Amino acid sequence: MTPVLRAATVADLRDIQTLLRDAQLPLDGVAGSLPTFIVAEYEGKLVGAAGLELCGEDALLRSVVVAQEWRSRGLGRELVDRVIAEGNARRLRALYLLTTTAEQFFPAFGFERTTRDGVPDAVRATAEFETACPASATVMRKKLEPCATP
Repeated sequence: MTPVLRAATVADLRDIQTLLRDAQLPLDGVAGSLPTFIVAEYEGKLVGAAGLELCGEDALLRSVVVAQEWRSRGLGRELVDRVIAEGNARRLRALYLLTTTAEQFFPAFGFERTTRDGVPDAVRATAEFETACPASATVMRKKLEPCATP
């Protein structure tokens, strides 16, 4: 059996925060971005999450987390694919992310290293960029291909 991916609800916030805390990932800005989060649920328990923090025509891909017992099963890939599809559907220009541990994971999705100076001001103004992640974190960008208007 595999987890079900669905849009996050307000009731999921506490469980998302617990997953992030357990993975030692920042909580700053999660509550405000909850409407763009996707969660993975298995037998009534959240086992993964990922979200977008919208910043004008761009977004910060943030809080990609999978419970320890679900790692290395492809769930993280499913969550990232789903969030990228959401970014395309919203016709965003690009997704940015900061990572201190997963730099090797994201190139498979088309993310490339970039500099902090190359990041739009609105993304750099997020709590994750300003205070939550260390200056040594790797910055990555994926240019999106927005869905055509019907």
